[in-house]
Amino acid sequence: MVGWSTSHKNLNQFDFMVAGGISGFITRAICQPLDVLKIRFQLQVEPISENAHTAKYRSVPQAITLILKEEGVKAFWKGHVPAQWLSVSYGVVQYWSYEILVRNVSKNLDISPHWIPVVNFSCGSIAGSVATLVSFPFDVVRTRFVAQSEHKKVYHTMLSATIKIYQTEGPLVLFRGLWPTILQVGPHAGAQFMFYRMFHDLYNRISKSESTTFTSSVFAGSLAGLCAKTVIYPFDLVKKRLQIQGFGYAREQFGQHFTCRGLTDCLKKIYKIEGPWGYFKGLSPSLIKAVCTTALHFSSYEMICKFLVLIREKS
Repeated sequence: MVGWSTSHKNLNQFDFMVAGGISGFITRAICQPLDVLKIRFQLQVEPISENAHTAKYRSVPQAITLILKEEGVKAFWKGHVPAQWLSVSYGVVQYWSYEILVRNVSKNLDISPHWIPVVNFSCGSIAGSVATLVSFPFDVVRTRFVAQSEHKKVYHTMLSATIKIYQTEGPLVLFRGLWPTILQVGPHAGAQFMFYRMFHDLYNRISKSESTTFTSSVFAGSLAGLCAKTVIYPFDLVKKRLQIQGFGYAREQFGQHFTCRGLTDCLKKIYKIEGPWGYFKGLSPSLIKAVCTTALHFSSYEMICKFLVLIREKS
């Protein structure tokens, strides 16, 4: 199971990196359309409501229909290449660092069972923060691809987009929104790992089983994703708003453009213009995505680890 356990004793650091990278790739390939929907909602200043006639996107079904009509099915995989780089690099670093941290804590410290959730949360938070720092430029480029209009494309390839952002806006722009992201991802990753272990143990108690199965991983992962995403969602929205600053010229067909001068200014302007519910725009597709991606991420990681264990035992 995720975290130090006897089932992982034959796996080395490279195995954890491979499993994390593959699980990130699989999850991104399947769930990318949900991410596109979430980002489109997060970047919209106008209210998200069926009665908001000035808004471009008013509901999940309406948004799906409109994107298909205006941009075609390929639009749901906009920014997929940088998104894959983001997911693979994040998965590699996150699972590797988490497994190593938990393994060392388990070996070197006599931890009471009551403190296990705290250990999982702490190790998960550190792992998520390190993975975010490594993979963040891919997130900025991915967001720009999803945000741009099909009728006024600014970026065409990941490499050209990175070079253009670097040349016209400076290298630090590739890390714009990093601070709210760390504030978001640290607790989010920690909560994911903590809730995953808690729900996995709950499932095993109910089913009277001690093994890790695909079903137990999906059950624990989906609930962990739901709980963790709800808690940190406003920081995710603020991050997206910061990542498109200076990019309004490519979003003329998406309604009012949001401008701000940093984290504090962003939080104040969202509240002033959109009200407190503005911090939760796109929450519905985001929760759907969180349930699907977290369940898929953990279950695919677990199955890959089990497969690698079998290979180690046969070799």
